[in-house]
Amino acid sequence: MDNQLTSDKTYEKFTWTIKNFSKLKTKKLYSENFVIGGHPWRILIFPKGNNTSYLSIYLDAGGDLSNLPNDWSRVEKFKLSLINQVNGKMTITKEYEHQFNARESDWGSTMFITLLELYDPSNGFIVNDTCIFEAEIAVTKPKHVNQLADQVVNTPKVSSDQPIGNVSNPLPEEFSVASHGELVDFKSFGKIETTFVPLLEEVCSLHPSLIDCQRKRSRKFTEWAFTALGRVLHFLKTRKMKDMNEDACSHLQFLWEELETCKFDLTWLQPHIQSTLSKKSSIEKALKLKTMKENVDTLDMEIKLLVEKLISAKVDVEITKRDLAKEGFEEKDLDVELGYGVR
Repeated sequence: MDNQLTSDKTYEKFTWTIKNFSKLKTKKLYSENFVIGGHPWRILIFPKGNNTSYLSIYLDAGGDLSNLPNDWSRVEKFKLSLINQVNGKMTITKEYEHQFNARESDWGSTMFITLLELYDPSNGFIVNDTCIFEAEIAVTKPKHVNQLADQVVNTPKVSSDQPIGNVSNPLPEEFSVASHGELVDFKSFGKIETTFVPLLEEVCSLHPSLIDCQRKRSRKFTEWAFTALGRVLHFLKTRKMKDMNEDACSHLQFLWEELETCKFDLTWLQPHIQSTLSKKSSIEKALKLKTMKENVDTLDMEIKLLVEKLISAKVDVEITKRDLAKEGFEEKDLDVELGYGVR
């Protein structure tokens, strides 16, 4: 396992080499467990696709999750790669960010690369029937809410009858603040990832209540709240409708449920979230249709190649017939006995 050190975090890389790849009979296959950031992980692949004509690959929170608290979760930023063994520049790498928990213990891509491209020997992804995968993880340890609760309980009341942290509005028992990029102070509410800041400034200018409702709360609470809002905004900003498969919808649902606990007025955002989530079925059908069209195109190409071969074979037959006629060959019965002159 390789380590890469940056100024603010450590990246650890695990490489998984699979021999006799074409002979795999199992529908899905796990790598061995590898430990990064004090937690065991493993790579999960579907060599023949997870109900698609694509290679499917995921990062899985390995180990026995039943030994962890029910509310265990951790946000991870990671990369999954399919190594090109002929030309390293053609290696396929995709980046992800996901909050792993008991309900969503794996995350990745159902359609990483088409099976036609993967198994084409000229592409360099399978060499000598060997395939190589890599997982690279930037670890961020989750912060426990008992540290937050001490601050929340002692903060001023939002109203005359209900303080922040009242049991009727419990906070998540565990949360993590994204720190995968540079952190900057956001309006004195806490350190927020730089990527989120312009998105937060835009919506706060349109909806001032987002700022007003957080003024009397602790810095730790507001840092967590605006980070949760930033995650949702960043998700919506960086995803296209075609990306909203079942995994993406589940991720958005999880981020939205976390954001709903932050005591923001989200009436302006909720309709858009609901609309996006409701389109999952139509998006899945569109993706399935796209896959089917690609399969049809591939079959059409194979048919064209076969037709060309058939035409070429017919031409060869005609040429051979003409050559036979020119040479004056007579057709003989080859089954006739040779004999020896005696009847």
